[in-house]
Amino acid sequence: GGSVKRGKMPEGEKMGQRKQEEEQQQKEPEREGLIEFYGSYQELFQFFCSNTTIHGAIRLVCSKKNKMKTAFWSVLFFLTFGLMYWQFGILYREYFSYPVNLNLNLNSDRLTFPAVTLCTLNPYRYSAIRKKLDELDQITHQTLLDLYDYNMSLARSDWSTLSARKRSSRSLLHHVQRHPLRRQKRDNLVNLPENSPSVDKNDWKIGFVLCSENNKDCFHQAYSSGVDAVREWYSFHYINILAQMPDAKALDESDFENFIYACRFNEATCDKANYTHFHHPLYGNCYTFNDNSSSLWTSSLPGINNGLSLVVRTEQNDFIPLLSTVTGARVMVHDQNEPAFMDDGGFNVRPGVETSISMRKEMTVRLGGSYSDCTEDGSDVPVQNLYSSRYTEQVCIRSCFQLNMAERCGCAYYFYPLPTGAEYCDYTKHVAWGYCYYKLLAEFKADVLGCFHKCRKPCKMTEYQLSAGYSRWPSAVSEDWVFYMLSQQNKYNITSKRNGVAKVNIFFEEWNYKTNGESPAFTVVTLLSQLGNQWSLWFGSSVLSVMELAELILDFIAITFILALRWFRSRQQHSPPGPPPNSHDNTAFQDETPGLSAPHRFTVEAVVTMLPSYNSLEPRGPSRDGEMGHE
Repeated sequence: GGSVKRGKMPEGEKMGQRKQEEEQQQKEPEREGLIEFYGSYQELFQFFCSNTTIHGAIRLVCSKKNKMKTAFWSVLFFLTFGLMYWQFGILYREYFSYPVNLNLNLNSDRLTFPAVTLCTLNPYRYSAIRKKLDELDQITHQTLLDLYDYNMSLARSDWSTLSARKRSSRSLLHHVQRHPLRRQKRDNLVNLPENSPSVDKNDWKIGFVLCSENNKDCFHQAYSSGVDAVREWYSFHYINILAQMPDAKALDESDFENFIYACRFNEATCDKANYTHFHHPLYGNCYTFNDNSSSLWTSSLPGINNGLSLVVRTEQNDFIPLLSTVTGARVMVHDQNEPAFMDDGGFNVRPGVETSISMRKEMTVRLGGSYSDCTEDGSDVPVQNLYSSRYTEQVCIRSCFQLNMAERCGCAYYFYPLPTGAEYCDYTKHVAWGYCYYKLLAEFKADVLGCFHKCRKPCKMTEYQLSAGYSRWPSAVSEDWVFYMLSQQNKYNITSKRNGVAKVNIFFEEWNYKTNGESPAFTVVTLLSQLGNQWSLWFGSSVLSVMELAELILDFIAITFILALRWFRSRQQHSPPGPPPNSHDNTAFQDETPGLSAPHRFTVEAVVTMLPSYNSLEPRGPSRDGEMGHE
């Protein structure tokens, strides 16, 4: 009985021991762990508002006893937050629009002289096609006589030869009769009878009709000017004659000295190594100076004496008057390794006049990629470059038209290079190519073919701004000795002094040249700076404040995940699967026990770990022997 009493513990000591254990257990969670999260959203929000460096956030919790102030600061805080992000949206929209700044630089350096192309402005009556041209002139003579009662004088007329060719079904006359000139009135095209009564020619328009191969559909090409109509009609048949030549070299009858009497650059005489020659269907023989990339001309000084000076012949002998109605020469200034498109950038030089052309060089460098749709070298443009030159926008546009021409019409237009496997259009082989060409040309101008959208501007291009001055040359007092010297040196036969020659001077106006460059107007650094300005304006905070807000978002996500996981586990614990059929009650109790005992087991383990040692079970106060003796 005594041993049982000695094993008992007084109730007061038990209560003290339990209180000590509870205090130790309460102190234990106060130790900080590696990662801790708040128990609720309210604790998280209250801690953030009380400790963040974002201005105005603390007003959401410090005045929680005054609901009106809390509501006012809540509305003001979130309204400010919305306005700031509205400004952020404007900044992002401006950034992703990729604006650019235009940089204008003025450079001073030795200037590379551009390429200069000079054409006679009149197609030559080449010997290889002379007979067919004479036949075409005779047909045109008869056409003008029928339409306008105009008797055109021809230097070469061989009516017997023409009559013999009429008997051939495939002769030039046969094809010209298939596409005759017609008069048009009130939107109706009618054929002109051979013996028509006298009518007012001003009430009629003139043109010609191009029909499909089966004559089911026709294209009406009409002109208000009879000069334009005759010239276009003659050019159409002239191109067919040129296309029948198997080799274009047969048209190479260049006579440089007979066209260009004098050539000087930087006071030095030009030679054949300084120019190249090509033939243009409408502008005749053309000569390009300074196109050799191995030895380009450079200008050290501006002025008329440090440029290119040419004396050219403008008198028309043995040319085609129905094809060209002007006299003089045509000049174009362009960059090296670029084709000379005389229709676009050229201008005419008047005979009997000295034309002084001053140049100013201007380079443009665009930003590619997202900043513009320019192309570096044309490799990313879906159009094959048919020219043996570098990419330009005009090269791409003409190549696009020629490729569509070869695909749609089965042949290529004579003015542009040949695609692979194609041949030039000729109505002896392609009967209805004219109908197809004019229909396609109308679609091309209306951008139905999409060439103007496919062909993009180059990112780097060089242009020359030109200004011209004119003066009479040679003057009235000097023309006698000038023409005499030309006749002695160049064997120039003087027939028309005033319209016989012209002089051209091309030079740099100044030593400086302008470069137009682009730079990004809104970079990443600029974007971050603008975002920081807006953040400081609305909340008066810094980058660390942004990190605090990011930390709040991460804590919010983590708490949401933990609470969702607890909810999911508790739902599994409190919703066990039902007992199997025909089972006893004790089995169901055994299945339910583990799920319910899990939290209690965790608590018990915690209490066990906090039990006092064996020595602490000894009663406090007097020694054990004394106690026993007392008993």
